Amino acid sequence: MALINYITQIQIDFGALALLAAECERTGIRRPLIVSDPGVRAAGIVDRAVAALGDLPHAVFDATPSNPTEAAVRAAVEMFRAHDCDGLVGLGGGSSIDLAKGVAIAATHPGPLTTYATIEGGSPRIGAHVAPLIAVPTTAGTGSEVARGAIVIVDDGRKLGFHSWHLVPKAAICDPELTLGLPPFLTAATGMDAIAHCMETFMAPAVNPPADGIALDGLERAWAHIERATRDGSDRDARWNMMSASMQGAMAFQKGLGCVHSLSHSLGGVDPRLHHGTLNALFLPEIVRFNAPAESMRRDRRLARMAHAMGLERSDDSGDAVAEALRDLNRRLGLPSGLAQLGVTPALFDRVIDGAMADHCHKTNPRIASRDDYVRILEASM
Repeated sequence: MALINYITQIQIDFGALALLAAECERTGIRRPLIVSDPGVRAAGIVDRAVAALGDLPHAVFDATPSNPTEAAVRAAVEMFRAHDCDGLVGLGGGSSIDLAKGVAIAATHPGPLTTYATIEGGSPRIGAHVAPLIAVPTTAGTGSEVARGAIVIVDDGRKLGFHSWHLVPKAAICDPELTLGLPPFLTAATGMDAIAHCMETFMAPAVNPPADGIALDGLERAWAHIERATRDGSDRDARWNMMSASMQGAMAFQKGLGCVHSLSHSLGGVDPRLHHGTLNALFLPEIVRFNAPAESMRRDRRLARMAHAMGLERSDDSGDAVAEALRDLNRRLGLPSGLAQLGVTPALFDRVIDGAMADHCHKTNPRIASRDDYVRILEASM
């Protein structure tokens, strides 16, 4: 039996940030903790969010690291409690929103955060009493604003997923205006994250036709607009479509992801300096090739349907045409050509593969990868 559940209230348009106070009132948040990062603060976006709150009492935690950590969750929980907060506003990229989800758990549940990790059997332990969260993305990539999960590096160094329908933000405010100042590299890298979400969830074998349709439309939007948004950050139409594609990718990935993310999660835990969207962009071509022989890919013409959404004139059962189109797009966007350019060496492979095989995305790939498969994918992605 297929369970289909969509998802939360979404406000999407230029100027939507002005609805923040009204969304706090609707969701019962009277004293929010804004969770953000230094870059968003420096860009003036935290000040804009504070202004949108009007007279609503609030506190601000703006020390989210580039990859959220359990230590940062603890620091934000201390501020949450010190200011008697009753809800959260995740303001920033996926790191800030995921950190806010970690706070939503840790501020209301006993014990270390690891207790609630998906691979530790922790999802059922996350209760409805989590602190309510409103998500306001400032990038167009992760889609965490409509997702039931968060990724946090826990104290033992593992990059783990936390998943529960109780973690879905009570509201998502998707204001493309907040992305107009995003630099070209981050526009490209976060945009490829959205493309990876759309493609990988479409390849995942679980039955969810609405998710498949949302993913294909998101892929078509992102493919048509990512270069425009990267080339001209003030292109409002491109920014709106990338914001939508990002949100759609996460609406779709409720059905599952796969080896792109199992590898990216693991490698990002081994080296937290690496950007998640960039890793997804580098792994995606080889995972398309690896997935191509899967029975579900052939039966449902998934390669051909992705190729059509990408505007390709042809596709083939090997996945080569789609994979090469992805490599060409990475090159045109100015992204790294391979993992070696990021400082990744084969000496890391064993640790990365250990983490990938334990990751929650490993088993939702259309083909279950062996250690040897992961070695070949990593080598081809160097």
